[in-house]
Amino acid sequence: MPSISSSARSGLDQELIIRGACVLTMDPALGDLPCADVHIRDGAIVAVGPDLLAQGVPEIDARDMIVLPGFVDTHWHLWNSALRALVRGDDPQHGYFPVTLGTGPLFTPEDSYRSVRLGLAEGLLSGITTVQNWAHNTRSPAHADAELRAMAEMGQRGRFAYGWGQEQPLDQPMDLADLGRVLQQGLPSELLSLGAAVRTPVSNPRGAVPVRVVSEECAHIRALGLPLTMHARPGLVPVLAEHGLLGPDLQLVHPQGMSAADCALLASSGTTMTCSPTIEMLYAQATRGVIQFHEMEEAGVLQSLSVDSSGASANADFYACMRALLWSHKQRFGNRQPLTAHRLLRLATLDGARDLGLSHLIGSLTPGKRADIQMLRATDLNLAPVFDPAHALVYSAQPANVDTVLVDGRVLLRGGRPTRWDGAEIVREAAESMRVLASRYPLV
Repeated sequence: MPSISSSARSGLDQELIIRGACVLTMDPALGDLPCADVHIRDGAIVAVGPDLLAQGVPEIDARDMIVLPGFVDTHWHLWNSALRALVRGDDPQHGYFPVTLGTGPLFTPEDSYRSVRLGLAEGLLSGITTVQNWAHNTRSPAHADAELRAMAEMGQRGRFAYGWGQEQPLDQPMDLADLGRVLQQGLPSELLSLGAAVRTPVSNPRGAVPVRVVSEECAHIRALGLPLTMHARPGLVPVLAEHGLLGPDLQLVHPQGMSAADCALLASSGTTMTCSPTIEMLYAQATRGVIQFHEMEEAGVLQSLSVDSSGASANADFYACMRALLWSHKQRFGNRQPLTAHRLLRLATLDGARDLGLSHLIGSLTPGKRADIQMLRATDLNLAPVFDPAHALVYSAQPANVDTVLVDGRVLLRGGRPTRWDGAEIVREAAESMRVLASRYPLV
């Protein structure tokens, strides 16, 4: 555990310096620094390099630590994090889709609030400092406000992708008026931004939405100047292209079942893609078998990484997400198409920031950017001895190795313990919600 000067703990959120760490900056110009400092002031990175001069500034002793940007998760259904209590893999009655479709209409705003907090708390322990909350159970304005309140209270950076309720009729548009309300009234934290999650106009487990409805929704959302995100399925890209819906403000989810022509359309339009490897491996048979990260990479599509649902994958281990993609790729290509540890780390950090339009603020430890940082103990038994830090992180690291996390210069995790919320309380409240929900859900 890094030590912090006790004489100036009250000033930690204003100015501090991380001393003597192995720093993986994710900045192509700065590269990896085997022993360096990171100076932070008012939430921004002031300088990165060895032996920085900063007299009288509180210090974190980071010798034997690996320091890198916080992870950027670009697609996470936080509202159903606590549903892992009820989801049983791909069981016909108790799998992810029947459970979320069945219980979603039963969620109260308080249930959503508690589940979002559970997901974000676990995410912070895994080094996730930014998340796109893919809120596809926005059943009412109160549900939207509850999820936003949870995000603001937990302290991470994020985008709230306003969606629809699980019981929403397929031929009716989402609540665009309330999306406008949220935009007009403003968000409860300066670390949050707004986007919209829209439904899919081709066959999928939740049912195909008429393309005219999707087109109307996208036009309205774009008129508000908000980014869009949508789940991808085989056959989707040509439909979107035909109706003029592709573009750099659209992110698709799950690179599976895509043709070479689809990949080319995505690249030429600037449409991005987020990969959720643990989920895509779990449901591979239903989506034509393989994760097409490599095909997207070859076509030049900007990609990022995501948990998808810790209710379905059973946890929010972002290190496991990188490894799942690595093993999937190796199974397909062996050593013919190398996927390096550095590439995976960039996918989880800088490329995620690019996907969310935040690379000017976060994603690399570049002076002038905001201080979203994670620190891991390189001396832990499952990591040590560390000679190649990037390789060690991708192949061996676990959330238990994450010691300290900062978001916008604020220390949210220190010594593996949260500084601004009570984990036991979050678990207790989430469990209470699920017990009540289970008593009302007929398939339990």
